[in-house]
Amino acid sequence: MHGIILIDKPAGITSAEVVRRIKARVKPSRVGHLGTLDPFATGVLPILVGDATKLAPMLEGGEKEYEGLIRLGQETDTLDRDGKVVREAAIPSIGEADLRAVERRFSGRIEQTPPIYSALKRGGVRLYELARRGVEVEPPAPRMVEIKRISLALEAPDALRFSAVCSPGTYARALARDIGVALATVAHLFELRRIRNGNFHLKDAISLDDAIAALASRGEIPLIPLREALGAMPEVAVDERIELRLRNGDARALDGTVPAGAETFKIVREGRLIAVARATSRVTAVIVRVFSPV
Repeated sequence: MHGIILIDKPAGITSAEVVRRIKARVKPSRVGHLGTLDPFATGVLPILVGDATKLAPMLEGGEKEYEGLIRLGQETDTLDRDGKVVREAAIPSIGEADLRAVERRFSGRIEQTPPIYSALKRGGVRLYELARRGVEVEPPAPRMVEIKRISLALEAPDALRFSAVCSPGTYARALARDIGVALATVAHLFELRRIRNGNFHLKDAISLDDAIAALASRGEIPLIPLREALGAMPEVAVDERIELRLRNGDARALDGTVPAGAETFKIVREGRLIAVARATSRVTAVIVRVFSPV
């Protein structure tokens, strides 16, 4: 099996656990995922099966779309509802003008400090592992992220409903923390649902239970083929002779076939993805990945 299964991840389990459960049903195929969701979070989680795992570096740079709920008045150590409350503050009266001002402040490129409880590494160890050991962890260095769209609505005196489209590497938990500060209080992320991960949409996802049941019974399961997963990437079709040369590592077989203006492009035969190549000039290319023939 080679392709991508879009899972609507339930709350209460890690992204790695979703991978483990799928992998148990598709052995010996390799399995991975795109874009980790925290245990409390839900939403679209692309599961890469078989040769689809080779696509990860080409797919992980897509923007993300989220919806969620920010709880005001309390900050937790993990910046989400699963953490321990470490700070409390009064919540001021919040009006529409305040929300529009915060939306403007957090639109475009902004500086964001990632959470201490994150998968970023220090000395080869993930920060959340250090924090869980009780080690005093200095906050990670701030970095630039982009919020392409954000909207806020007051759902209750202590709760903000939000939606946002953001660049990869943006932490929704850190965004909730910073919005709380901007409103002269503290905050944490109480709910998070990912609506889109790059070109993969929640509306096309299935539940984890349905996916497991379909795999266990060898029934039909929505599987995005490798060619389709790469979306609008330029492509060139080749014949059987060129395919054989490519499978033998002969990139010269691509001379003169590079699509105009393409940096990276798909190579297909009879609708199947054979390889991905990177242009080195207007007429030459190198092979980036070769995919199984079946």
